[in-house]
Amino acid sequence: MPFGEQPAYLRVASDLRKKIADGSLPPHARLPSQARIREEYGVSDTVALEARKVLMAEGLVEGRSGSGTYVRELPAARRVSRTGYRALGECTPFRQEQSDERVRGTWESQSEQEDASADIADRLFVERGDRVMRTRYVFHVDGDPVMLSTSWEPLAVTGRTPVMLPEEGPLGGRGVVERMAAIDLVVDNVTEEVGSRPGRAEEMTALGGVPGHAVLVIARTYFAGKRPVETADVVVPADRFKLAYHLPVK
Repeated sequence: MPFGEQPAYLRVASDLRKKIADGSLPPHARLPSQARIREEYGVSDTVALEARKVLMAEGLVEGRSGSGTYVRELPAARRVSRTGYRALGECTPFRQEQSDERVRGTWESQSEQEDASADIADRLFVERGDRVMRTRYVFHVDGDPVMLSTSWEPLAVTGRTPVMLPEEGPLGGRGVVERMAAIDLVVDNVTEEVGSRPGRAEEMTALGGVPGHAVLVIARTYFAGKRPVETADVVVPADRFKLAYHLPVK
């Protein structure tokens, strides 16, 4: 194969992708059958099948049992605004993850203790197996699930304090900054790493998506000085949301 020449299945997928983009194959239209692709492009059944698989992996089409493969209607990407950390006062877990005041949301949560995995121990500067409080959140906007978050807090920091359970006690349902201030820890910096990966089955079930479709993962850690006091993985569907960062200039 000459340098730079695409395999046949990618050329077919590229042409079908263009037709989806320009509206020749509009949302809900049936994708040409495998036999039709074979005839139209002069390729083998294997090439036609692989081209369809590429479009399905990209989330552009979806299979319907007993009916065929159809072009998906992709929603316009909504913005998730990030601002690092918020100052004290009236910061809920939802507002902590979506700082746009125009967006109103609710959340469900569940907390339980567990042993820190190697990854979480590394992020919290604790030993593997140390006890942490894990809290899982599902965030909703207009009744629809839009975001997941799993947070971990070291019980060496919060254990036996009024803020040990993030959603209970006198500061239940407040943000990390305010809760930590209640135990004399001043959160003064935060790190975030953004990546992507295929969505896991349980995540996409909760978010109303298709397993395997791409999600954005924000790995966030709050610090009081050099001490991590909370770390979290925030998951949003990549085909429905984009991240917008508002960072102060110093």
